[in-house]
Amino acid sequence: MARTREFDTEAAVCRAMELFWTHGYEATSVRDLTRELGIGQGSLYAAFGGKEGLYRAALTHYRTTLAAAALRTLEEGTGARTVIRSMLVERVRIAVEGGGRGCLAVNAACERLPASADVRHALRDMQDASREALTEVLRAATERGEIEPRHDPHTLAAYLVTFLNGLLVSAKITPDTRALEPLVDVALAALD
Repeated sequence: MARTREFDTEAAVCRAMELFWTHGYEATSVRDLTRELGIGQGSLYAAFGGKEGLYRAALTHYRTTLAAAALRTLEEGTGARTVIRSMLVERVRIAVEGGGRGCLAVNAACERLPASADVRHALRDMQDASREALTEVLRAATERGEIEPRHDPHTLAAYLVTFLNGLLVSAKITPDTRALEPLVDVALAALD
């Protein structure tokens, strides 16, 4: 008879996400995970298939919480420049927390892409969702006359996602929102 899982998997994934985010995949051992989550190694493997499976679950949790919150910010705003600027600055603020731990998704891209096709797929989905949300905001802004129609909303959105990824890497090197925030204004000049 199979044993019943005796821990809250959602809470475990959330704690694992924080651990991976702070230390990275390679520097986080299975022992670190079992100690932080308060579970045995067998339970970790039974629930997630191992460290890699838990990492993918942590990336999914990141996407459905913090990354989704950033996209909701885009949907709720009124003026495109204001809402995009707010979203970019907020992402920088989150990235510099904890001494510059960066963005979990960007960290994963830098650390895990060559080793894991599953991680690549998850990160591509996150990036695509961000680009699509920005494209819709920019398309609506063009229709309202906020942005010149000569700009392709999809290309602008792809540029802003690429800019954000680089900015989030910079946030690890220079964890200072005041130093990075002016770069957001330079990027937004692409909307002129």
